Amino acid sequence: MKIERIPPQDQPNNPLHGVKLLDILKFLVDHYDWDGLAQRININCFKNDPSMGSSLKFLRRTPWARNQVEQLYLKTKRGL
Repeated sequence: MKIERIPPQDQPNNPLHGVKLLDILKFLVDHYDWDGLAQRININCFKNDPSMGSSLKFLRRTPWARNQVEQLYLKTKRGL
């Protein structure tokens, strides 16, 4: 008896599917710079001595902040 593997489910309705948080943050920093990002999202890791490492660590632990970053990313990508 042969067992068929079911392919993983695609997520066509999820615009963030397959997009890494690092890529989102790099895109936003390239587009807005850290100061512009801090003006749009009030998070201390964007205001005080910002870095990719500290920001990623904070965003991975803080769902509300990650959600704001993801929403800004989607809004910015739509506007381009």
